[in-house]
Amino acid sequence: MINSVKQPCDEGVIRGTPCKGQGQPKNRGRWILAATILGSGMSFIDGTVVNVALPALQTAFNATEADVQWVVEAYALLLAALILVGGALGDMFGRKRIFVLGVALFALSSLACGLSQSLLQLIISRAIQGIGGALLVPGSLAIISASFEPSRRGQAIGTWSGFTSITSSIGPVLGGWLVQFESWRWVFFINLPLAAIVLLLTLWRVPESRGSQNEVHLDWSGAVSVTLGLAGIVYGLIEASALGFGNPQVLLALIAGVVFLVVFLVVEQRSSAPMVPLSLFHSRTFSGANILTFLLYAGLNGALYFIPFYLIQVQGYGATAAGASLLPFVLLMFLISRWSGGLVSRYGSKIPLIIGPFIASCGFTLFAILGPDGSYWSTIFPAIVVLGIGMSISVAPLTTTIMNAVDEKHAGIASGINNAVSRTAGLLSIATLGIVIVSVFGIHLQQQLANLSLPSSVKNSLQSQQAKLAGIRPPANLSSATQHAIEQAVKSSFINGFHTVMLCSAGLALLSTLGAILFIEGKGKSK
Repeated sequence: MINSVKQPCDEGVIRGTPCKGQGQPKNRGRWILAATILGSGMSFIDGTVVNVALPALQTAFNATEADVQWVVEAYALLLAALILVGGALGDMFGRKRIFVLGVALFALSSLACGLSQSLLQLIISRAIQGIGGALLVPGSLAIISASFEPSRRGQAIGTWSGFTSITSSIGPVLGGWLVQFESWRWVFFINLPLAAIVLLLTLWRVPESRGSQNEVHLDWSGAVSVTLGLAGIVYGLIEASALGFGNPQVLLALIAGVVFLVVFLVVEQRSSAPMVPLSLFHSRTFSGANILTFLLYAGLNGALYFIPFYLIQVQGYGATAAGASLLPFVLLMFLISRWSGGLVSRYGSKIPLIIGPFIASCGFTLFAILGPDGSYWSTIFPAIVVLGIGMSISVAPLTTTIMNAVDEKHAGIASGINNAVSRTAGLLSIATLGIVIVSVFGIHLQQQLANLSLPSSVKNSLQSQQAKLAGIRPPANLSSATQHAIEQAVKSSFINGFHTVMLCSAGLALLSTLGAILFIEGKGKSK
């Protein structure tokens, strides 16, 4: 992303910051905030609500764990790889124009998702949705920055941040209700009226803005190479859970992914206008903070992906209850983040970034000791609260550290890189932890079935379905007692895999704490 500069007003187009003498009407700022909050809120809601729908999708399409992973990963892949390109496109062709294009593409692909008749159609539509998200997400903040004078910009961004947190908290509850009482398809259809409102507000009230034409460049070779690199690695990791790492298809995908990522680094090093200026990583603090971001968000996103499966398929929660169970996490993020941001000015970044991830690791560990039953308040709630407190203490200081580690002229690209790093972390962790949970589940299920007096054909049938994890259903022709014993074996096996995943997330959070000790400078030290 390129920093915009103030230019003379030209045909109603604002370049960079608002033009003097053509200030927006007093109430226009409210409409601009409404449009950008609802627009980015669509993407944030989509990121939280789809996880709640995954068990229903698995049942509807008789899908394996690897299959439903692609519903999340296809979206995350294109969003992570192209989000920096989306920001640059807005700077070049107009932020309002690209934002509108992103919202429209997001809406149309949401419609396609809801109408999908096969899992492949859904995955392709989700990939297109990711492209739409990559256009609208960076555009929302860029429009706010360009539309408000510096004296009002901080308040506007704070309002945007607060309300997008609220939309994120509503998403899982609303999505869970739609899945439970209507259909998983409505999880995607709900984007259509939101998109219509956003388009109306944007076209009616949002002014156009763009960066200096001399400073904006598109790094298409970097975008293509990083997309292919991430796609190869994610494909290899997801398919390895079923085919194994020795499979030629898996090996070829992983090798190709690594090669394209190396090509990406070479392209960025040689480019005169790179998508990711590697010189920024010369800063020890900037590099360290991005390592912390990767580790912490890898643990968080991996955990949040599998928690709905545990709640719905093991604990027997309805989709609405599963979505609502995560509300304390989002509310804590909303309530504590502003306070935790102030910790940096008082104590520096190092202390909060040691304490926050450590508390988060304790939250993951609480999930790792959950059993197959127990009340919400004595099991899930404490784990959610501890995790929420840890992340709330971490996120604002981490963002502040990133922004303080670079010169002001690089603030936009630094923020974009950190955003891409957090999304890439989730992309890779879900694929990697998918291998972990399938492997542990398969080993434990085999041991459990060995203790049951079942015909070999039944055992073979159940083991052949192990990629469905807790979605396995026993044959209908068995007695009720035998079916119950199989269901308990499946649940027990899933819990073992779930515990392992949560311990992996706890380990990643602890590594983030270690990273803060090693890389983040204390208060008053140079960056």
